[in-house]
Amino acid sequence: MSAATAATSAAVAVRERVLGLLPGRADWHAVRRSPRRDLLAGLTVAIVALPLALAFGVTSGLGAQAGLVTAVVAGAVAAVFGGSNLQVSGPTGAMTVVLVPVVQQFGPAGVLMVGALAGLVLIALALARLGRYVRYLPTPVIEGFTAGIAVVIALQQVPAALGVTDAHGDRVWAVAADAVARFVVHPRPAALAVALGVAALMLLGGRWRPGVPFSLLGVAAATILAETAPVDLVRIGALPQGLPAPSLGFLDPGAVGVLLPSALAVAALAALESLLSATVADGMTVGERHDPDKELFGQGLANLASPLFGGIPATAAIARTAVNVRAGASSKLAALTHAVALAAIVLAAAPLVGRIPLAALAGVLLATTVRMVEAASLLALARATRGDALVLVLTFAVTVIWDLVTAVAVGIAVAIVIALRAVARSARLEQVPLDRGEHSAEEHALLDEHIVAYRLDGPLFFAAAHTFLLQLSDVADVRVVILRMSRVSALDATGAHVLGDAIRRLRGRGITVLLSGITPGHDQVLATLGVADELRRDGLVFPDTPAAIAYARGLLQGAATA
Repeated sequence: MSAATAATSAAVAVRERVLGLLPGRADWHAVRRSPRRDLLAGLTVAIVALPLALAFGVTSGLGAQAGLVTAVVAGAVAAVFGGSNLQVSGPTGAMTVVLVPVVQQFGPAGVLMVGALAGLVLIALALARLGRYVRYLPTPVIEGFTAGIAVVIALQQVPAALGVTDAHGDRVWAVAADAVARFVVHPRPAALAVALGVAALMLLGGRWRPGVPFSLLGVAAATILAETAPVDLVRIGALPQGLPAPSLGFLDPGAVGVLLPSALAVAALAALESLLSATVADGMTVGERHDPDKELFGQGLANLASPLFGGIPATAAIARTAVNVRAGASSKLAALTHAVALAAIVLAAAPLVGRIPLAALAGVLLATTVRMVEAASLLALARATRGDALVLVLTFAVTVIWDLVTAVAVGIAVAIVIALRAVARSARLEQVPLDRGEHSAEEHALLDEHIVAYRLDGPLFFAAAHTFLLQLSDVADVRVVILRMSRVSALDATGAHVLGDAIRRLRGRGITVLLSGITPGHDQVLATLGVADELRRDGLVFPDTPAAIAYARGLLQGAATA
């Protein structure tokens, strides 16, 4: 094959791949299901997203306007081109954690350039079909950096919550400590009262009436208080009405080499957070399944578009996506409506938005960080195995002390070492009787009765769990599935979570799931994480496979005679 022919074939392959990532008619069929409900869900998300977009824009260092622009532009582009019907994108707290040092080192133009480069990296990941590999990230790493991000975001709000505008430090915790020291010398109780009041309203009000947008109510009340009472509060400042004109003025080809490491970090975070959010959205619904490569492609285009209008890098937002799902969204129309509604607010209410006190936005993010941390999940992981606890604590500590990218690298490295150690310990040679027809007749008989038994051999841990269990989602013409667990040599938190997900999917399709032969050590991990609790309550966990088979046959015979 000549060089010209090879180049032509490669170009055709890339073209077909790009066309495969673009939205087609099938992607918009869901819009016809219930457009009114989608429109209402989009408006609901916009109300929740407004104070968050303002707060994340301020925290990033580019200002409230940048946060709103990101929510509008990136939110719309990701909604149209993304791979999930339910995903809502915009500025997020995790992204601001990465952006703050970029702003300090390279300025606003550097952040815009980093966002554009990250967009190109995300598109390249989509073309390379790498979206599916994010699922291999260990659960303790995810939980550890999520908790660490929450602490970092909370520390970032300390200066604004205390009314301090000139705090300094190399790290976020150093800036927070400097703000506290300055507050002690020159206290501003009004700012602290506003921040704590807004946070308390969100947390307490959210428990009382989860559907009410208490974040927006708290910000509005704080703004009215600042306008009518003689209190000294720092405001957002004047915002231009409407979106700024698109510009390429931030582009600097000579800075690509310097900014590329930051762009890779932003792209990695955007890919990770977006695909995790899409997975959460799928788990909250029945029948929804996102396309990971399309999602990366949509996020890449969103991060290319956002800097053109002065927006910061964006990613999918788990909290806003969850609100979207709970509000009844079923198609991309809801996320698109959210972006259009925020654009209308920018056009109509920019002067009012500029009067919002920064302390109120600090209170919004303080409450958000409290909601990000699921204490029960962290405690369960810490008790699951010593290895999971070590990975969790290390990832959390490195996120707070150094940075997010280093934390993920450290967490994955330690998780790999622990996993390999577990595999090495469980590996053994076992002599078994040679029987060419082992179980074949029995299994064929069971299949005729619409019963299938799966034997899981070897370690069920974060890298191997999907290899064992993904096929269970495609089981057809079966009424009972027996999972034989006696030969599982190692089980960690991620493997347990994937096992629980497979059980939920099968039960959601009306298939009865039975577990047999769980060893005491693995049973402790499953019980600690709450996996298969419903099966235990229903008496569907058996000490051995013959007992499970007898129960399954009795169940089907009873159904046949009913």
